[in-house]
Amino acid sequence: MPIEELEQRERKLTSRVLWKLDIHVLPPLAFLWLANFIDRTNIGNARIAGLERDTHLQGNEFNTALAIFYVSYIIVELPSNWVLKKFKPSRWLPFLVTLWGTVTTMTGLVQNYSGLLAIRFFLGLCEGGLLPGIMLYLSTLYKPHELQQRVGIFYASASLSGAFGGLLATAILKMDGIAGQSGWRWIFILEGIATVIIALTSMLFLPADIKSAKFFTDEEREFAMNRLLTSFGVTTTAPLSEPSQRIIGASGDLAKATQSKLEVHMVEAIVAEDESFEWGEVLRGVKDPQVWMTALAYMGIIVSLYSFSLFLPTIVAGLGYAGGRAQLHTVPPYVPAVVLTVVVAVASDKLKWRGPFILMFLPISIAGYILAIAAQNNVQRYAAVFLMAAGIYPCGPCILSILPNNSAGHYKKATTVALQLGLANCGGFVATFAYDSSQAPTYIRGHSIVLGFVCVAWLAIFCNVMYCRWENKARAEGRRQENLVRYQELWESGKTRAPIGDRHPEFRFTI
Repeated sequence: MPIEELEQRERKLTSRVLWKLDIHVLPPLAFLWLANFIDRTNIGNARIAGLERDTHLQGNEFNTALAIFYVSYIIVELPSNWVLKKFKPSRWLPFLVTLWGTVTTMTGLVQNYSGLLAIRFFLGLCEGGLLPGIMLYLSTLYKPHELQQRVGIFYASASLSGAFGGLLATAILKMDGIAGQSGWRWIFILEGIATVIIALTSMLFLPADIKSAKFFTDEEREFAMNRLLTSFGVTTTAPLSEPSQRIIGASGDLAKATQSKLEVHMVEAIVAEDESFEWGEVLRGVKDPQVWMTALAYMGIIVSLYSFSLFLPTIVAGLGYAGGRAQLHTVPPYVPAVVLTVVVAVASDKLKWRGPFILMFLPISIAGYILAIAAQNNVQRYAAVFLMAAGIYPCGPCILSILPNNSAGHYKKATTVALQLGLANCGGFVATFAYDSSQAPTYIRGHSIVLGFVCVAWLAIFCNVMYCRWENKARAEGRRQENLVRYQELWESGKTRAPIGDRHPEFRFTI
């Protein structure tokens, strides 16, 4: 077949495979993530609708109730990713969402501070596994530089949740007094029930993996699996015997002999994900310097993101709006954030950049916090909120895509993704205490704290970009060839059966 026809056939198959994946995977994930952010942030809407009054909260008790959520949230992120493959992501992720939807519904029955603490703790246990699970799941379906625009689509739904949550809360509050329940209780009850429905519905659409996706033809399924194979620098015509040749200095006959169980297992481990759990792969993930740099950066982003979504209704109320008007004025700042999140995600995959976009957009958020601190009137403060959202939300998909792109080997990747999020979510503790009612209406102390964290995030991402460039340069110059020898020794001594993954000197990090 002529080369032109082969290329045309490949383009058509690529288009069909991506289209089918997108329509079957992205909408359910977007709804699950939308439900996640609504259920996590609706407590902010409930607060200005009377939650504190009815549950008799005093002092920092509301902030403590928010913080306890992150304690349990962080605990479950790593274990959840380790069991994701065993329980199938198409079932495990909706199962988690079903649990937390149930817990959210029960929040509407809370009567006091201790009850609120307990319900928030269990909510964190249910929610903690979702985001690391989604990232790991998507990385098994898409090539590395197709990933972020998909992440951007479902992540933009988090921005929408801020807007949708405000509108939904405004509507639900009109139920105040029905069945003798306060309006804020109906927020939790109805949104929790909706979350359970979303979770159960998503099970009907999500495939467990490429191999079991029923919406593919046999030709499409084989092509989709080969696409993932070549994305790791491995092809069916040139499996991993070539590194063995370089190690041994083998002749052509010996090269044929090295196409053995070693290579077959390594190829299958990448594509079929039949890799077995090894603590060595977990340790490899813990020791990866990118985990710690990106985790510090994401912590700074999370401090801004979480405090923004949790306390925006309170900030808006402090600007002089009340009731339904306060809820409605939380909506507009999210609109440019949604648009920019998607635009940056598409551009990031096209240019194969992650860190550089974060370095470009965090200064917008920094400018927003500086304006909020220096603002002399409510109009300036409200304008600052737009800059905060426009700068911080597009950074989320960028930083979430770095480690799935730069880690190879299922359990190494599972560890790096979950560990990054677990460390970063410690920022949730800062976010919950950064703002309190005593700072109204200026919230200068809260803005100053978040500003410092966002600046640290910029520096950490700058360091990660420089590290990736340095490591790629070393690999291009042939200064990482000893990785092949070390891996061969580990394999032959029986210390690992995991694929060589990102240790291969031909593997390149995305900056």
